[in-house]
Amino acid sequence: MCDTTEMEKEIRNPEIQSDLTIIGSGMAGLSAALFALNRGMKVVLTGKSSSMNFATGLMDLMGVYPAGSEWESPWDAIDALVKEIPSHPYARIKRENIRDSLQELMGFLNAMGLSYRMGNGKNVNVITSLGTIKKSYMIPEPMWKGVTALDKKASTLVVDFAGMKIYSARQIVSTLGNVWPGLRSARIDFPGMERLEEVYPEHIARALDVEENRLKLAELVKILLTGEDKNVEYIGFPALLGMHRVNETIASLEKALGKPVFEIPTPPVSVPGIRLYDTMTRGIEKIGALQSLPEMVQRVELLPTGPGRFRLTVGHEDMRQIIISKGVILATGRFMGRGLKAERTGIRESLLDLPVTQPEKRELWHHKELFHPEGHPVNSAGIETDELLRPLASPATPFAENMYAAGSILAHSDWTRMKCGSGVAIATAFAAVKAFSQKGIKD
Repeated sequence: MCDTTEMEKEIRNPEIQSDLTIIGSGMAGLSAALFALNRGMKVVLTGKSSSMNFATGLMDLMGVYPAGSEWESPWDAIDALVKEIPSHPYARIKRENIRDSLQELMGFLNAMGLSYRMGNGKNVNVITSLGTIKKSYMIPEPMWKGVTALDKKASTLVVDFAGMKIYSARQIVSTLGNVWPGLRSARIDFPGMERLEEVYPEHIARALDVEENRLKLAELVKILLTGEDKNVEYIGFPALLGMHRVNETIASLEKALGKPVFEIPTPPVSVPGIRLYDTMTRGIEKIGALQSLPEMVQRVELLPTGPGRFRLTVGHEDMRQIIISKGVILATGRFMGRGLKAERTGIRESLLDLPVTQPEKRELWHHKELFHPEGHPVNSAGIETDELLRPLASPATPFAENMYAAGSILAHSDWTRMKCGSGVAIATAFAAVKAFSQKGIKD
């Protein structure tokens, strides 16, 4: 006999029918939702939060391999990588699919008003908040003039704000001064925040969505330009020139100051990361048959009614929702996204208890040196897949016919060290959606 409470829950929350359910709302999950919606699928996107507010907004394809070796061509770097690590996620994806995934995402973002640029198939050099230079592939438009200024070694004024604890213009100039002699720094109070002991990037960004605050900021910077900095060619700011209206902020500042303005990436919390997440979630909701459930998937069951059928339970108690789906993409991330869980006895996959490739013992997770040139073994932990990116339940057996995986949950990708995190997330999401669309969307 059915419990009355359970029946009421089912009535209040009828089952959702889906072609594809995506578990996880980070870069891989959102990209998978975009690619699936663009192909006419009915999509459910689940996930309680995203780690994208920790992202710089830069999209790295492949920058470093092996340790200490930087590449101008990310494609040559990928070729070298997959020869030596044939189990890396990039080895599962054709080069044209990697290119297509990035082009499709960039076209979507540009259409949404959050423009990105690429450097003719090559990595470009980008200034960091530490004053170092890193290579990246797909660059937010507000940062692009910084790429040009660095390339030209043009005279440039780097500005920061009093009370910012995570960003120092003086440090940038001190670190880069030997290779970029035309670099200068200045610190000013942000208008209206003069008396605050600490100021936060999100607050400044939202303030700069208002034209009045842009003009006040421009007046303060103009004072700097009346002295020895009057002949600088470019002006760089921390990446907080507007939360939702960065293009308008930059245009307003450039008009008032008469000089090109650009953003420099900041550490978390990152305004460009928030912009990217907000733009992607807003944009995919406009495309087609998307239902977004901001809750965690608690259970996944295989149904006997047909190959690749899944029953997913999302949320808890009164917020419970049942999804019947033809396919699933697991894009739950690693430890921050809670796709993997570190326990005293080892690393577990959190949802399905899939096998995890990892060091044999916890003592082998890390090297003794914090900045070991080969990185730490734990950073390559993750789940194994077959050639179609289907998670393996055993060395040769997929967990389910129409379940796929994408993003940082995949094994053999030390993305922080190799500078390939966004590329792996986007390309594997594209490949997983393509595999499902060719194989599993039909009943």
